[in-house]
Amino acid sequence: MALSPRLLHQINLVEPGMSIVIVLKVALKPEKMDSRDKPEPKITYADDEPIDPALNQRITYRFDRHIIPWLFGIWLLAFIDRSNIGNARIDGLATDLKLDGTKFNIALTVFYIPYIMIDVPSNWVLKFFGAGNYLPGLLIAWGIVSICTGLVKDYGSLLACRFFLGLCEGGLLGGMILYLSMFYRRHELLFRIGMFYCAAPLSGAFGGLLATGLAQIHHGGYNRWPWIFIVEGAITVAYGLVVIFFLPATPSHARFLTETERHAAVHRMGLDAHGASQESKVESEKFSWHWVRMAILNVNTIVLSLNFFAIITPIYSFSLFLPTIISNLGYNSVKAQLFTVPPNMAGFLAVILCTFLSDRIKGRGPIMIGCCSTAIIGYIMLLVKTRPLVHYGGTFLVAVGVFPSSPAVMGWLANNLAPHYVRATGTGLQIAIANCAAFIATFTYLEKDKPDYTTGHAINISFLVFSLILSSTNILYTKWENRKRQRGGRDHRLSEGDEGMLGYRHPSFRYTI
Repeated sequence: MALSPRLLHQINLVEPGMSIVIVLKVALKPEKMDSRDKPEPKITYADDEPIDPALNQRITYRFDRHIIPWLFGIWLLAFIDRSNIGNARIDGLATDLKLDGTKFNIALTVFYIPYIMIDVPSNWVLKFFGAGNYLPGLLIAWGIVSICTGLVKDYGSLLACRFFLGLCEGGLLGGMILYLSMFYRRHELLFRIGMFYCAAPLSGAFGGLLATGLAQIHHGGYNRWPWIFIVEGAITVAYGLVVIFFLPATPSHARFLTETERHAAVHRMGLDAHGASQESKVESEKFSWHWVRMAILNVNTIVLSLNFFAIITPIYSFSLFLPTIISNLGYNSVKAQLFTVPPNMAGFLAVILCTFLSDRIKGRGPIMIGCCSTAIIGYIMLLVKTRPLVHYGGTFLVAVGVFPSSPAVMGWLANNLAPHYVRATGTGLQIAIANCAAFIATFTYLEKDKPDYTTGHAINISFLVFSLILSSTNILYTKWENRKRQRGGRDHRLSEGDEGMLGYRHPSFRYTI
């Protein structure tokens, strides 16, 4: 709904402390329309002119309403379609396709080969195709592949489907992080990442319940496990066809904003860049290999990519093998599926809480350290030879620890890279390097190690300790670099060349700790 200039003036007079509800009530209060009212004038801002707090809050609220729910659904379906092979395994997949030895682990590994290769180039082309079309397009493509997985009759066909599933899903996570960074300021970003990423543990809960029901279907020569892939894939395709009509490409293309709000949304991102970007609109930025080199050579990219590598190992192994771990505690397949729900729900709530807290304190490293420490305690509980109830309790601590660590480490790097193509390259590279851990994660829980899986739990503990070391290192580095910039130790860069090519190296830019 367009607002008259008089109402906009009233809104701009609202005190910063007033809530968004009050602001919206003022904006939506009926008034007599003057037929002579003209369309909103085009608003322009001076370079350093601040945005009215009430207007800024209203823009964020509208992005939250019109973008986050769609991304939540995309990531929920992505994780279900990626990890439902774990549910299918205990519902007859391994028996029907004769997945003896390490065949199942190889099928998991094949997924990650194209997944890793496509990350960086996918981020480069995101803006060219328009994120509002590109992300739903990926969704539709892998939904079709998921349906095909339910139709396979032999091991070779399963490997082919897993390969193409990885190819279609590969650019999704990095693309979603990059997409949100076009709309939200740096210290609003992580909570929004958390708001869609919490779908990952929820998918374990929801996926387990859904798989339990679908595995009861016997129809047309396809019994139990094929229907997990067929039905879930069909849901994914249908959802993608809906989403493509609603996601805007950039803030400038957000039809749910007024003209005034669109200009303010663009301007506030320029303010948040603190000199790292000279372009007022993200669509105006041009690709250059200079930005690629800057992304690769950033200390944050190197340290946080390795950190994500360390985090991904327990996350993937937990998601893929939780049903197997629980079934080996002495439960049948149906109970094992159902018992995966509570730990995943705990992880879901932990993601929301930790990402909200991280944005409040404007820090990522401390959250990482706390979460990794919690997960280590959980794995120790799984290692101890005691009652099954204690082992089951350990899965809760693992979920609460590992799931929030993933958005935290991704948001940390996205905060510390700028402008767009530096962030696109760095984020894609981080996810590509991290997903190399899948080759380890898919072989952490081997058939020969059951029922205790001591080797798998020990491997995950070692990677979490590695993450603690890397998080501490990056905290120390970012604090040191920020102090140096604060004292003027990087001001010489302003006279060394084109200021517009400094990006995150600009003396006014500050790293998130």
